Amino acid sequence: MKNSNRRPSSLLRVSQQLATVAMLLLPLSVIPVQADETCMSPYMAKIVGQEDYIYVWTLGIDGVGDGSDKLVTVDVNPKSSDYGKVINSLSVGGRNEAHHSGLTDDRYYLWAGGLDTNKIFIFDVHSNPSKPTLHRTIDDFPAATGGIVGPHTTYALPGRMLVTGLSNDKDHGGRTGMAEYTNAGEYISTYWMPTDEDLGGAVKGGKFADGYGYDVRALPRRNVMITSSFTGWNNYMMDLGKMMADPEAMKHFGNTVVVWNLHTRKPKKILDVPGAPLEVRCAWGAKRDYCFTTTALTSKIWLIYEDANGEWQSKAVADIGDASKIPLPVDISISADDQLLWVNTWNDGMTRLFDISDPHAPKETLTENIGAQVNMVSQSWDGSRVYYTSSLLASWDKKTAPPGADLDYFKAYAWDGTKLVHKFTIDFAALKLGRPHQMRFGANALYGARPAEPNDTLFADQ
Repeated sequence: MKNSNRRPSSLLRVSQQLATVAMLLLPLSVIPVQADETCMSPYMAKIVGQEDYIYVWTLGIDGVGDGSDKLVTVDVNPKSSDYGKVINSLSVGGRNEAHHSGLTDDRYYLWAGGLDTNKIFIFDVHSNPSKPTLHRTIDDFPAATGGIVGPHTTYALPGRMLVTGLSNDKDHGGRTGMAEYTNAGEYISTYWMPTDEDLGGAVKGGKFADGYGYDVRALPRRNVMITSSFTGWNNYMMDLGKMMADPEAMKHFGNTVVVWNLHTRKPKKILDVPGAPLEVRCAWGAKRDYCFTTTALTSKIWLIYEDANGEWQSKAVADIGDASKIPLPVDISISADDQLLWVNTWNDGMTRLFDISDPHAPKETLTENIGAQVNMVSQSWDGSRVYYTSSLLASWDKKTAPPGADLDYFKAYAWDGTKLVHKFTIDFAALKLGRPHQMRFGANALYGARPAEPNDTLFADQ
């Protein structure tokens, strides 16, 4: 599979060159870089202080409410009369396997992908932050990108969105790539994950070069991107019990993390991280050249780090629960001071907190049940607020829960440094909203009169 043959217009080529210059200058001009939700891109505008809203990208359930995927807005400002309530719900029509979402660098738009239909919904969250609207739908993702299927992470770069895939349209396996778009939603280029057949200039650090993809994060000052790997459409759309009982299906999970040159988008080194490494979270400190990921199948925390010789390495540094009981680590969240790492395990509904002050030897300090299942975790930049949602994948989610255990929920907690203090729970099933997945923060204070934005016209393919 090769890059799409679509050629950008001369105006688009100029804009790409300008953006490349911006990419080179930004890491120098915005140090220190901060973001409100600690897993966000360092290129994003920052929420200073209390977030007002959380936008929850939610899976529709057949026969529940309108049955469609939707963007649900929750008021999370304690000073608001609507605190702890759903204040808006915007359906997109149909079920697309709603999964991850991400904000543009200016936070004006929220991109949300569907792993099954390959649609990307672009929501306007700046015109009225309490009531987002659907701005645009990208419905030609596989065709435009040369065959990528399953748009997953939508990650902000300067004037750009980088979209990772999970699969491909040839065999629906795990071989995949990343695609770059303008903020306006115009396709620019495709970058395939390296394989043994086509390393793309990368060096193998171990025995794997599987070409699988999942998440992406950037360390601008090191000119590095880190990608992880999961599984293809054939597996993530299959019933979980059926898949786990199928020896052949279980062979088709990613075992790699790839280190990329951020500016050229070229793979540099492929690292062995066996067991399906999922979310990638990188340290924020100016002298901390490392990222964490966790492996879904082997239940371990892995450290991806630059050694004293400037070489990137990978190593397992901690266990997460009892792997034999298949806790299934999913989302993770690193604190802004790089001292703590929240780790969720979906199957047992637990959130775990690790002391990562020594990144090579994390220590578990807290374990608490959040619900019958738990997936995403988001924490505020000051570390005092932590939010949870429950859904993983439509075919994998539990359909029933033990008495008293929450199943389809959004939960808000305060963190006082020693314990989680529950603030409120929203039962998405009771409200007939569906299954809540990805969370992103919003705030009224971010938006006044909108400045002129060259990206809207400069990046148009004319």
